[in-house]
Amino acid sequence: MSAVVEQIDFGHPHGLTDLATFIGRARVAVPEGAVRLQVPGPGLLVAIVAVLEGTGLMGEGTVLGMRVVTIREATPGIDATVSFSAVSDRLARNREDETTFRVPPTTVAPAWSGLTPPRQGWERVGLLDGAAVRRIAERGIAEVAEQPHQGGGGAAVAALRRRVWGAMSDTVPPIAAGLAFGGHVLGFLRAGETAAVATCGRWTRLSTSRGHVLMR
Repeated sequence: MSAVVEQIDFGHPHGLTDLATFIGRARVAVPEGAVRLQVPGPGLLVAIVAVLEGTGLMGEGTVLGMRVVTIREATPGIDATVSFSAVSDRLARNREDETTFRVPPTTVAPAWSGLTPPRQGWERVGLLDGAAVRRIAERGIAEVAEQPHQGGGGAAVAALRRRVWGAMSDTVPPIAAGLAFGGHVLGFLRAGETAAVATCGRWTRLSTSRGHVLMR
């Protein structure tokens, strides 16, 4: 008996282009990363990537990017985490007018894929100007870019990144710089648009019309 081929029909070629763009931006932060594709119900796809991977059993410092998009239909119950390279290879073989994405059969299990952000219980705490959020990200990127001059090897670099991306901004409300980095690298920040900040337990979420960035 042949295995079921899981498929997602976006209903329009733009859906595949959007997925390719999302993956391409995430690969800037984590070249060998992965994406979790979930179809929680009819007509809905949730795509999640990690732009910063956390540490410890609780995944402290993990920053996830999330896109929620409408689709035409999909194989019921899809919840697969697949490598960026596998997704890109599959997309490259699609025709220009293709609307259906066939989920690669080989899955991966990065530590972050076991973290499931809450769907309910979020409390909105304020709004931030998109340009201000971008500046937070740019300052952090500039600081991390100086890391070759810090010395101390990989452990020192990892410690520097945790410090930089875990630092809280002086905005109202304050956010960790890692949230700003996620919004910036994924292209979620648009000039003249505000970003909503919400919290739920250990999680903080930054949301714009283009997607969500979540950190714990």
